[in-house]
This record gives sequence, C-alpha cells and structure tokens, in this order.
Amino acid sequence: MALMRRASASLPQLIGFANRSFKSFRFPGDSLDSSTPSTLSHGIHVFQCPDAVGIVAKLSDCIASRGGNILGADVFVPENKRVFYSRSEFIFDPVKWPREQMDEDFVKLSKMFNAMRSVVRVPALDSKYKIAVLASKQDHCLVDLLHGWQDGRLPLDITCVISNHDRGSNTHVIRFLERHGIPYHYLRTTKENKREGDILELVRNTHFLVLARYMQILSGNFLKSYGKDIINIHHGLLPSFKGGNPSKQAFDAGVKLIGATSHFVTEELDAGPIIEQMVILGMFSAIIASIYSMTVF
Repeated sequence: MALMRRASASLPQLIGFANRSFKSFRFPGDSLDSSTPSTLSHGIHVFQCPDAVGIVAKLSDCIASRGGNILGADVFVPENKRVFYSRSEFIFDPVKWPREQMDEDFVKLSKMFNAMRSVVRVPALDSKYKIAVLASKQDHCLVDLLHGWQDGRLPLDITCVISNHDRGSNTHVIRFLERHGIPYHYLRTTKENKREGDILELVRNTHFLVLARYMQILSGNFLKSYGKDIINIHHGLLPSFKGGNPSKQAFDAGVKLIGATSHFVTEELDAGPIIEQMVILGMFSAIIASIYSMTVF
C-alpha cells in the first residue's frame, strides 16, 4: 500500500531502520550516545487516530513540555484513508516525568484526537512482554532468535518453544533451552489435526507469538481465538514469492537480492501487513526490526 509520509520541522529527520547500519542501531537499554546522561530513560510511543490538523504539534508538545526530547519519529497517512499513524522515540528524565504522569498525558492526547490506538513503552521501567516461539524442523530462525535473546538484544520473556518436530535431547536447541529453563513442547501434527487447541492452551498467557520458520498454516479460528498479534518470519521479500520455497522462487526468477520479511499473520498466506524487511543481513535483523517497530521494548 502506498504511503504518504509527512514530516514536521519540529521533529528530527525521519530515519527508518532499514537506512541504518546494523552496528549503529540502538537497542533500548543501550547508551544512546556518549553525551547522554545515564539518568535519562528511553521511551517509545505508537499512535493511531483519525487524521486532523495539529497532531504532530500536540504530540511534540506533549513530550517537550515534560522535558523530553524526541530522537526520531515516523509519521504517515495511507493514501485515500484519513487515518494518522506515528511512532516516536524519545528520551526523558523519569524524575521530571514520572511513568504514571506519562500515561496520563498520553491518555489526554488520545482523547483529544479520538485515538484508536495509543501505546507507550519504557523498557527500563515496564515489565517485559511474554512471547512463545513456534518452529518446525529447520533451526536457523529459532537459533538466531534465541541467541539474540541470550545476548540481551531482545528484552523479552520467552515462555516456551513449540514445534511439530521432535528434536533429540542432545541437540543444540534442546541443550540451550534446558540451560535457560525454557520449556520445549513437541506437538505432532497431521493434515487432519494441527493441534491448534493444544497450542492455544500453551500460549494462553503470552502477549504475542513469533513463527520462526513454522511450516504450518494457522487457521482463521486459531487467529480469532488467540486474538493477539502473531509475527511470521518469511525467507523472502514480500509481496513477491509467497508460500513455500521463496528462495528458490526468487532464484528461478533471476532476483539478485536476498532478504527476509517479518509480517503480521492473517488468514491469507503471507499477505499480512509487512512490519520490516531486510536485505542480506539475515533473519535475526528482521526479527529485531519487526519487534522494535511493534514497540514491544
């Protein structure tokens, strides 16, 4: 979907993750730069409301009036739809802007513009989101995600790993999960029984799911029953090369660039809204970018 992007002079230049080098990308909890006092905290705010004049100004004022400083912002309105979306990253002093006060300020902003969605996260202060990871036989997506989590680059609580493949007790993945106390659930699936009821029971207390090369299609009933976001990691640059063997499809078509796409799961295969795409850098980069964009940090 084509997007119309808008910028305000009061905001820094809009910088997308794909335009930054992987090494230079800041993860919440990292030092923002050598001159930034360690007492400052990092916040992320995602906003969705009917489009109107003055939203960017009020959003900027909400943060600036409390002594906060916007580091980056992405603002856009889809063509032919009067819906405003924004995602802002900012730093602030928790003493001058207590967490409870921040919630109140953004609630006032939401009411002012009849917002459909307003989410604010402060990684240093807020509890971690709980996720479950679904995987099949191939390990690479799962291993990258687990190692990124171990290194602290994914500040999440992984409640369990669920798979339709029975990994041996002496495999790298199982040893890793046992060391970190993460349960592994093998659910044998067939064409007639995808074990979706069992999966729902295991992920009941999670905030969202990540499909790390999970080679099963989740039904519409599952999506409705779960009722929360599900991210899929696709080995190709969607919307091209959907379905199985995307790398082979791309190779056969003569594509010169490889990459990965993270997108939300919908009933239509590989057709959900795209969160992030990365070229060459690999699966973990796409996972990081997608989760970061969702403001789960």
